[in-house]
Amino acid sequence: MKWYEKIPHPVAMLFGIIILATLMSYLLPAGLYERELIDGRQRVIPNSYKLIEATPIGIMAMFNSLSKGFKLASDIIFVVFAGGIMFGMLEKSKMIENTVGSIIKNMGLERKYLIVAVMTFVFGALGVFVGYENNIALVPIAAVLSLALGGDLILAAGISVGGITVGFGLSPFNPYTVGIGHQIAEMPIFSGATLRSILCLMGLSMLAFYNIRYFKKSLKNPGLSLGHGLDSSGLGLTKDIQAYSMTTNNWLVLAIFLGGLSLMLFGIFNYHWYLIEISSIFIMIAIVVGIASRMSSREMSETTLKSIAIVAPGAFMVGYATTIRVILESGNISDTIAFELSNILVELPIYASAFLMSIAQSIMNLFIPSGSGQALATLPIMIPVGDLVGLTRQTTILAFQIGDGVTNIVNPTLGGLIAMLSMCRVPFDRWLRFIFPLCGWILIIAWGFLMFAVAIGWQ
Repeated sequence: MKWYEKIPHPVAMLFGIIILATLMSYLLPAGLYERELIDGRQRVIPNSYKLIEATPIGIMAMFNSLSKGFKLASDIIFVVFAGGIMFGMLEKSKMIENTVGSIIKNMGLERKYLIVAVMTFVFGALGVFVGYENNIALVPIAAVLSLALGGDLILAAGISVGGITVGFGLSPFNPYTVGIGHQIAEMPIFSGATLRSILCLMGLSMLAFYNIRYFKKSLKNPGLSLGHGLDSSGLGLTKDIQAYSMTTNNWLVLAIFLGGLSLMLFGIFNYHWYLIEISSIFIMIAIVVGIASRMSSREMSETTLKSIAIVAPGAFMVGYATTIRVILESGNISDTIAFELSNILVELPIYASAFLMSIAQSIMNLFIPSGSGQALATLPIMIPVGDLVGLTRQTTILAFQIGDGVTNIVNPTLGGLIAMLSMCRVPFDRWLRFIFPLCGWILIIAWGFLMFAVAIGWQ
């Protein structure tokens, strides 16, 4: 039996992690760092860790954490539903199908590998410059494109989910990781962008190569592809490529869609809109598209419910995964894990310390999947540790970014990842089989950059 055949179902996998987190509340001492409010965010105060009375999680409390997890993740859950509804309306209007069909008709199927590479970088750029959850609703477009080219839903996820996640995780301008890290380290915001940009470009280049390689293999043996048997109903093209063209209504719906996204980005960058406002924009786009496409109220209602049914499993997984965070916080062991990991690093040589610092952040990423949350919880601890062993603060932040950013692509507790995979209709276990080797390759390259940063004393 091959290793990937032993991967449990995502529901079982997460339940196992929930049980593990519950057991850890008995095995690890409870402890807390003191925190201070800076610019509206709670930041850990270095060297303030202290043991507190144990707060182990009982069986009833463990199951109570499920509902608390869904409550905590309600904003992400709703943005999944809102994005699904919006895409359902766009799909019903035939705008996406006709747009994708027309693009492929004009570019030609003989350029299919070039299209895959270009779209991987397009979604990567969205991750670099726009954000993460902000791009959820764009993921299904890659599904239509992939199927139109002769690919499958796994390729669609590689293009969109992979591109967004790698781009966001290694972005030299990521405000949630690099930006907060530089604030904590009292350094110029987004300094060192050149080295990070090269690393991000290499990560996306490797992903593009990996996607094309998978595409060629799946075309050779469609029955053996990882996407075989996945539900792609309603996503494929219904006509011959040469029959596609854009109608006046298609252009109108496309303008509504792009106008709504432009409004969303304006609000994000100027008024700090986040998930609640993004969800509202998605719903407004869906309603206006339905009206512009002259759908009846019954058609709009049925499309809404059908779209919710499609994305519901992914929305469930988001809340389910957030349960782990609730248990760790209730058991007061998150800070203990960070404290113990930092103590290990102090005793190591400088190169080993940098390498294991990224590993430590990867471990913490499983328990604190929020990039900003992890930065605020661990960097105030790791930066002084880095100072002690001789690491520059720029290198410490790079180690953090690698540990957090690269492993996002395989993190079952990251709500945004699970949400985007649900929009592509790709189960997490199949995604893991597809993306795990790439994660290893990118980590090796990133660690090479990290060792180079240590060698030159990167400032």
